[in-house]
Amino acid sequence: MKRIVVVGSLNMDLVMEVKRIPKIGETLKGERMNYLIGGKGSNQAVAARRLGNEVAMIGCVGKDTFGDKILKHLKEEGINVSSVKSDDATFTGIATILKTEVDNSIVVIPGANDFCSRELIDENIELIKSADILITQLEIPMETVEYALKVAKENGVKTILNPAPAREISDEVLENVDFITPNETEFEIICRKNIKDSETLEKEMVNWQNKYRSTRLIVTRGKEGSSYIEDNLVKTVKAMSVKVTDTTGAGDTFNGALAHGIINNYSMGNIVRFAGTAASLAVTKLGAQTGMPTLDEVNHVYTKSEME
Repeated sequence: MKRIVVVGSLNMDLVMEVKRIPKIGETLKGERMNYLIGGKGSNQAVAARRLGNEVAMIGCVGKDTFGDKILKHLKEEGINVSSVKSDDATFTGIATILKTEVDNSIVVIPGANDFCSRELIDENIELIKSADILITQLEIPMETVEYALKVAKENGVKTILNPAPAREISDEVLENVDFITPNETEFEIICRKNIKDSETLEKEMVNWQNKYRSTRLIVTRGKEGSSYIEDNLVKTVKAMSVKVTDTTGAGDTFNGALAHGIINNYSMGNIVRFAGTAASLAVTKLGAQTGMPTLDEVNHVYTKSEME
């Protein structure tokens, strides 16, 4: 079984369903409240595990009720959480999500995620060395992300950086990234250009990929699908048509499934197609992790192209 190590955030998501997002200074009556396990790191770990991979998580929670619930849940999913630190000096990270029928707004309080340090990476270097691929994101300190990627790369472990929440990425970080997976907004920040339409996006994708040839760029584009560069041309794999219930975990499912495709040596087009299929299935249920599909569920609808 292939091993995936995820370095990243663990949160409790407080999901408030509302008819619309309130205006500044306005109070609205909500429809219902759900407590769901989240955090981009935790989400990506679950996504990868449900696809049949061996998954270990490195991160931090507080010594509190939310932290206990997260660890219990991840263990039940079959994820190795022995490298998740419970810290009594802080509280477990929280994301408050206001969800309407068509979209959502999110406020994240990092809490223990800010305690995911270089020292924690040092304590778990052997775990990282044993991995086939490492996934990380930007809900933990940037210096930890940079260090984890460096350790992985130096030990021959493939790396995925999901650059979310959006921020600029230095060349020093990119040197150790094999695959980077921004959405359109995140890519605009990464390439430091104003992208006004699809034509501009594709032009800047080609320019960026030519500059950073050792880092494979994949831009997720919501209902339009996902795009990557092949032979200096943008190729787009269209998204499946599904009834959308909650988009919260779509990107994280994409990254977990991307890792599965990479370590199983799919062609580039099939890697993106497989990940996009998994992400499309994930948005059909409420909650970042609730709808994340199993390998059988993805393979039931995934169409592998032999024309790569």
